Amino acid sequence: MASLYEKYQLRKVINAAGRMTALGVSTPSDHVIEQVTAGLRHYFEMDDLVDKTGDYIAKLLDVESAVIVSCASAGITQSVAAVIVRNDNDLLFNLHNSHKSSDKSVPREIVLPKGHNVNFGAPVETMITLGGGKIIEAGFANECSAAQIADKITPYTAAILYIKSHHTVQKSMLTVADAAHVAQAHNLPLIVDAAAEEDLALYYQQGADLVIYSGAKAIEGPTSGLVIGKQPYVEWVKKQRHGIGRAMKIGKEGILGLTLAIEKYLNGTKETGAEMVVRMTPFIESLNRITGISAKVVWDSAGRDIARTEIIFDEQKIGKNTFDILAQLRQGNTAIYFREYKANEGKIEADIRSVTSMQLDTIVTELRRVVMNGFNLIRC
Repeated sequence: MASLYEKYQLRKVINAAGRMTALGVSTPSDHVIEQVTAGLRHYFEMDDLVDKTGDYIAKLLDVESAVIVSCASAGITQSVAAVIVRNDNDLLFNLHNSHKSSDKSVPREIVLPKGHNVNFGAPVETMITLGGGKIIEAGFANECSAAQIADKITPYTAAILYIKSHHTVQKSMLTVADAAHVAQAHNLPLIVDAAAEEDLALYYQQGADLVIYSGAKAIEGPTSGLVIGKQPYVEWVKKQRHGIGRAMKIGKEGILGLTLAIEKYLNGTKETGAEMVVRMTPFIESLNRITGISAKVVWDSAGRDIARTEIIFDEQKIGKNTFDILAQLRQGNTAIYFREYKANEGKIEADIRSVTSMQLDTIVTELRRVVMNGFNLIRC
């Protein structure tokens, strides 16, 4: 039987970019895949399934409440809608045109640091707007303090939003705990988008009212999202299933798959940063033997225990810029992807969490081929 790659004429991928949505995020374990399959083969009362799995996860994480949604982006949108709509059933059904009615003048401003208003594959502002919110930026692109957040709070503020991500500005920014203190002082909910974060309880413990995770990133579940938090706020998120959340619903298989993935994630052991360094050391040594390339260990910019390989190209010596090198590595039957955020500086990063030793050897071989082609062009 033809493979999926052959049947649909798809290229194989070596994913050295990390848990990226553009590449399918992650590959769940066999146990999770079996749970997804079992879920597909049975019927459930969906409201009951949502509630009971949420209760189960909340106990696992020692939080007040939890609910599974279709993805982290949907979690942002539904959380924003939740803090605007609350228990107003009329607003739940008419959020899309409520801004036109003077009878529905409710707080809808969402305050977040200016340096957190990023594009993570889609703009954060789009998710906020879809949820009926209006974004209010606090501070500056390179700094935001608790006082600057507080200065933007008005009677029209519905919530404070904090984006915990490598995409955001890291320096001179208030912490989640700082944001929680401001939220509590003003009797407002704090929403934290922690999509790719690995600690499923930390930000809740630091005072966040709603925390959003991707089910498919660190947790390695199926495409899904998790919202945990204080019981009243999570209940308002659940209500959005009958409002804007209907357009972003998750199926029974995703709910059951993520529930098991969370359980396995909490009880299992994951590769540490130190172990990643050991595994990537021969890879780095091989890269450093290629003329025009230098490589070294770097650590996750957002503070997670993730070690990566930084690869630096001497573009003048090689005769190609980094973007051309990356484009050539994505051609052919197997496409190789890296973290490319600093490609304009001649630097890329290899995230080895989803890469086998054999694939690391392939990366070295392909990089050598592309670089040597550049040398040959210079000689010609």
